[in-house]
Amino acid sequence: MNPEPSLELFGHPFSSYTWKALIPLYAYEVPFAFRIIDAEHPEHAEVVQTAGPLGKFPVLRDGETLLFEATTIVEYIDRHLIAPGTLVPEDPDAATAIRMLDRVFDNYVMNVMQIVVNEYIRDSQNPDLARCAEARAQLDRVYAWLEGWLQFYPPMDQVTLIECAAAPSLFYADWVHPIPEDRPRLRQWRAHLLSLPSVARCVEDARPFRAYFPLGAPDRD
Repeated sequence: MNPEPSLELFGHPFSSYTWKALIPLYAYEVPFAFRIIDAEHPEHAEVVQTAGPLGKFPVLRDGETLLFEATTIVEYIDRHLIAPGTLVPEDPDAATAIRMLDRVFDNYVMNVMQIVVNEYIRDSQNPDLARCAEARAQLDRVYAWLEGWLQFYPPMDQVTLIECAAAPSLFYADWVHPIPEDRPRLRQWRAHLLSLPSVARCVEDARPFRAYFPLGAPDRD
């Protein structure tokens, strides 16, 4: 019997930011134990509560090292658990460019999409429609920007920090505010991201929890 890996990731299979940390672990076959946050495992939530100021997951534990924030976890994986420079380039200027895109997906896609989700969590029968409309308009603007950016970033099978950030954010954003047909590059890239084995695994592992999506999960990926 193989011993359980000492590396642990605390999170939930339906969590977009947990996906962001899972994708590089799966893509580069890093041995780890997944510690799900649920009512049956209060000890996992206790670890998360001790890690960061607001007790949010994902959290990575590597021996005595305890890390929160998904981007930080991805960078730690790159520097300590796989060949350095795989997820974030060694070249400082190239690394800066990738980190900028990481912020685009977290701040302008994921977090804007979350505004709408939070409104339906707050009151599914009476969400603030003005806030939702404002968020959807912002997503339209970001989709347009990404459509242009994708002229210079062709789909590839390698997973970098960009794919780790883009896959979960575009997966859920398209559920909240579908990417329109006049953004063909972005639609194609989202489909490509979901076809990557590490991303596809996250999609499948999250499938049993779709009923919990506040807006109602569409009958598609």
